[in-house]
Amino acid sequence: MSDLSEVDCRHPAGTFAPVIDPLRCEGKEKCADVCPYGVFEIRKLTGSERAALPFLTRLKVAAHGGKQSFATLAGECRACGRCVTACPEQAVTLAKTT
Repeated sequence: MSDLSEVDCRHPAGTFAPVIDPLRCEGKEKCADVCPYGVFEIRKLTGSERAALPFLTRLKVAAHGGKQSFATLAGECRACGRCVTACPEQAVTLAKTT
């Protein structure tokens, strides 16, 4: 987790939330490493989560340890954008919440 005094928070918590594309995410943990608010959890997919993915994506997920990123504390996101720029697969975007 980064030093919070150096974070460029653009919005109050809950205004934006990270959206992770499960077809792109390879669970490399870069988003979790750079997030100053602990928004992300990297974990193994459940059987039903794996089954919902297309066949080629399931193969890719298996090759990367069966893990992906989840925004388990999305309400804590303050839209600094570090996760978006850190993700090597460009699997993370920020979306305005309603």
